[in-house]
Amino acid sequence: MFAQLPHYRFARFLACTASSAILVLGLCSCSAGMSDITGSLGEKTEANRAADPRGELDLDRDRYRANPKDPDAALQYGKALRAAGQRSQAVAVLEQATIAHPSDKALLAGYGRALADNGNFQQAFDVLGNAHTPEDPDWRILSAQGAVLDELGRYEEARQYYASALKIAPEDPTVLSNLGLSYLLSKDLPKAEETLRRAYKGADTDPRVRQNLAFVVGLRGRFAEAESIVKAGRPPEEAAANVAYLKRLLSRKDDAHSGPEGIPVAAVAR
Repeated sequence: MFAQLPHYRFARFLACTASSAILVLGLCSCSAGMSDITGSLGEKTEANRAADPRGELDLDRDRYRANPKDPDAALQYGKALRAAGQRSQAVAVLEQATIAHPSDKALLAGYGRALADNGNFQQAFDVLGNAHTPEDPDWRILSAQGAVLDELGRYEEARQYYASALKIAPEDPTVLSNLGLSYLLSKDLPKAEETLRRAYKGADTDPRVRQNLAFVVGLRGRFAEAESIVKAGRPPEEAAANVAYLKRLLSRKDDAHSGPEGIPVAAVAR
C-alpha cells in the first residue's frame, strides 16, 4: 500500500517502502537510484533498506566507526541514516567524508542527496553539480538536480536538466516521472498527465509512477480512472488501502495545508 516516508517539500506523502514495491532511482528518487541516486532523488539501495532500516543502520554504523576514513563506509552509513529518517545526521556524516575526500564523485552525489532530503536545496544543487562533469554527465544526477530545482520553484530550469537526462537515458521512467511532477507543480495538469503516462508505460510496476499518475488523473476530476490505476494488479486488501489513501490525498488539495499551487504539500512521490 502507499507508505509515507520523508522526502522533499512536496514528496513526503507517497514514497514507497521496499515491502510494498520500491522506488528508486533512485526519485526520489525519489528516482530511482541514484542506483545510487534518487533520480527522484533516487537510490535503489535505500529503497531495499527501507524494509529494515534499523538493522541496516546498526551494521553500517559499526562499519563506519571501525574505519571513519573509509569513503564507502561513510557513504553507506549516510544512506542508512537517510533511510532511517535521520537526515541531519546523514548530512553531517557525509559532509565530513567529502571534506576528507573532496574529489570522490560518489560521496558528493550522496552528500547532495542528503542535503536535498534535509531541505538544503540550493546547497544540494551546487554539490550535485560537482558530482559529475559536462564531459562525463550522469543522467541520474541530472534528474536529481532537476528535482531540486523544482523544489526551488525553478521549473523551466528543472526541465532543461530532465531533457539532458533523457538524451542519455531516453524514455527512462524515473526521469519522466520527475518531469511529470514538474508540470504538476507548475499547474500544467494535461502535460503532467501526458508525461506520467509515458513513465507509467515504461514502468507499470513502479509504485511511485503508478501513484503519481493516479494523483494527477484524480486532480483532473476522473476519480474512477484514478482508482482503477492504483488498484490494477494489486491484491484486494492492498488495492483497497491504495484507494482509501488516494481519496485522503485528493481531499487535501483544498485544505489549509495546501501549498501555493493548490497541491497538497508533499503530495507527490519523487
